[in-house]
Amino acid sequence: MSSIEPLFEQARAALRNQDPERARDLCVQARGIDPHDLRLILLHGYALRRSGDPAAAEPLLQRVLAEDPGLEPAHHELALALRGLGRLSAARQALERAVALKPDFAAAWRDLYEVCAAEGDDMAAAEAYRQMIRQKGLDPLLQKALDLVSAGRLGVAEGICREYLKRRPHDVDAIRLLAEIGITLGILDEAINLLERCLELAPDFHIARANYVTALARHQEFARALEECAYLRDAQPNQLTHQVQYAAVLAMAGRFQEAHELYADILTNVPDNAGILTSYGHALRYGGRGADAAAAYQRAITSDPGAGEAYWSLANLKTVSFDEATVAAMRREYDAIDRPGPNKYHLAFALGKAHEDRGDYATSFEAYAQGNAIKRQFSSYDPAGTTERVDAMIAHCGSGLLETPGHPSDAPIFVLGLPRAGSTLLEQILASHSEVEATAELPFIGRLASELSGRRKRSEESQYPRILQDLSADERVALGQQYLDRAAGYRTDKPRFVDKLPNNWLHIGLIKTILPNATIIDARRHPMAACFANFKQLFARGQEFTYGLEEIGHYYADYLRLMAHWHGVFPDGVLTVQYEAVVQDLESQVHTLLAHSGLDFEEACLRYYEKDRAVRTASSEQVRQPIYRDALNLWEHYHDHLEPLETLLKSKGVPL
Repeated sequence: MSSIEPLFEQARAALRNQDPERARDLCVQARGIDPHDLRLILLHGYALRRSGDPAAAEPLLQRVLAEDPGLEPAHHELALALRGLGRLSAARQALERAVALKPDFAAAWRDLYEVCAAEGDDMAAAEAYRQMIRQKGLDPLLQKALDLVSAGRLGVAEGICREYLKRRPHDVDAIRLLAEIGITLGILDEAINLLERCLELAPDFHIARANYVTALARHQEFARALEECAYLRDAQPNQLTHQVQYAAVLAMAGRFQEAHELYADILTNVPDNAGILTSYGHALRYGGRGADAAAAYQRAITSDPGAGEAYWSLANLKTVSFDEATVAAMRREYDAIDRPGPNKYHLAFALGKAHEDRGDYATSFEAYAQGNAIKRQFSSYDPAGTTERVDAMIAHCGSGLLETPGHPSDAPIFVLGLPRAGSTLLEQILASHSEVEATAELPFIGRLASELSGRRKRSEESQYPRILQDLSADERVALGQQYLDRAAGYRTDKPRFVDKLPNNWLHIGLIKTILPNATIIDARRHPMAACFANFKQLFARGQEFTYGLEEIGHYYADYLRLMAHWHGVFPDGVLTVQYEAVVQDLESQVHTLLAHSGLDFEEACLRYYEKDRAVRTASSEQVRQPIYRDALNLWEHYHDHLEPLETLLKSKGVPL
């Protein structure tokens, strides 16, 4: 036996006994005898990484893999070293190689989940976690549910999870999976309840708690979400995922200065990660620092030329034009991606905007169409569902809704309609008034509607909206107060506030039932302009109807049909403000807008662009400028490509 063998075995034993420093020293001694033994080099890399020196470990692990690239444990160990050096993208690549070589490598899947979550790639993180728990020898029924979720068949997976939980109600993996499905489908109330049950059973199930934070934040329960973030940070203080999630929730809660400081601190340790830089850019943008946001997005692209979301985010600022070299680089990155996914559709939308800015409208439309086609693969939107909801509103919401009084408050001003129809501009004008403040796109009216539906499962019949006619005066007042209480967390001491969730057009009957004195403003735009503006916009979340011209056309026709009904039921209760009219005659429209809202005219509303506030929509930069005319008739450049949409709208009786 050579003299290095006893040293090698002693070093292995030291690692098994959690003594990496002794293993490191033994490896140094052994490599003094034989510096080229790959076993020793690999073991030395392990020992260095585990003793807290990832910088010294990395070249040793790279050397081993250069000679034997099929060693999946070495790829895993290299990933951990790279993660320790703050090189998350490289760590992710090493982990992806490890699991490609060994698909049942549970530890590598777990670490891949952590890296993807830290980068903000929720889709990849969720899939990595599903792959990890597959290795636990799951019940075949739960395994089937996992496979269906991975394939995007969420409805079937949901049913299987429910059946499985009837037999095994305490299986926390199944509870968490059902909650994940709920978060994806936007069924947040149930997801929150499920995750609370899950954490009662398994308080240290940190991934479930991170899911809980996500559900709470999307439910806009930011105080609770931040408390849970603090729990995770205390439990695992060195876990980057928790730091990044905390920063993201701070930004969602409007605590931008704290979010910016935390992101900056994170980036001192992870300076070149495209995902984190892009998230930082979002926080900067919505916090009113557009130029700094653009710089963060540029840094993300420099660190990863394939960072699709960073390209799209830069384009979506609408203040940056890409040069020829950047457009060519985006096209190369797009063409190199062989599977549909977030990077590919983000790049497609960015290319659409880049070619639009250059006046190449045919190429621009092709890119937008490709982006929409990819994005639609990840959507379960059904136009028939919207039509059914509109039919139900028309059938059950007549003028009799106002016969019973509701809450007397006139504080809320609802600005609603289609996205990209000028609602952010109207919100900014109103928020420039001394008596009004902007809040956010509050989800509370939709949440009340969901609660009134009485449904616990999607398959159950909804009691909403027919239940509105049966509500007593006390119930109406109580529901109005619930809405005001939930909105209170977004308000200061001003007497009026704006709720700018566009989708509330569907719930005007509910609003008037519980808050009959609320102001309602319908932000409207030329049908072709509005529909195309949605087609070319990639939304961060929601608005699933926008990823196809046919879907948009049906949605717009349903919206117009229901708005006509509301105008008939509440003839003086809804003001339609045409975006084109605001652009052409701002002062006249501002007078009309304020009068309908019961507000005295103030000059500041004409200088709305001077208002310094956070804006969390795609129009965040435009509303910080004087009246924005650039996109008024943009759709006309795409007219030939939009003929199917035009034909559909005409067939639905939409006036063009």
